[in-house]
Amino acid sequence: MSTLIVIGYDDAFKAEEVRLSLRKMQQEYLIDLEDAVVAVKEADGKVKLHQAVNLTGAGALSGGFWGTLVGMLFLNPLLGMAVGASAGAVSGALSDIGINDKFMKDLAETMTVGSSALFILVRKMTPERVLEELKGTGGKVLQTSLSHEDEGKLQAALTA
Repeated sequence: MSTLIVIGYDDAFKAEEVRLSLRKMQQEYLIDLEDAVVAVKEADGKVKLHQAVNLTGAGALSGGFWGTLVGMLFLNPLLGMAVGASAGAVSGALSDIGINDKFMKDLAETMTVGSSALFILVRKMTPERVLEELKGTGGKVLQTSLSHEDEGKLQAALTA
């Protein structure tokens, strides 16, 4: 079962910086992220979500490939690619994997203007190494499915 962690930052760019360091840790097999999204509350009060994966683009690419393949069977690969890419883009835009977008937007609405939040869904991790890497990055744990003890360790590492 995955663990949800939401960390709030006063800076609009700090959450993205921490997400990049988490990606680096993922390449070193210290953490296995299912999803990592940065939410920023802009000056006009709107919340902007920065997803890790663009599902619309990925769907269009996949749909274009399969559409071309099917189109070759019917001797019209260009039409097949166009139809496949369109269908893939629509299905990618309508699908939602990982953390629920409505949940992220609702939580981000409570933030102050110019702040950001990092929403991460973790499959598994090496806690000691990850906490060491996150030490001193700042931020406040806003919500989590961690135990109270683990949440305290995380908050202590962030503020160290």
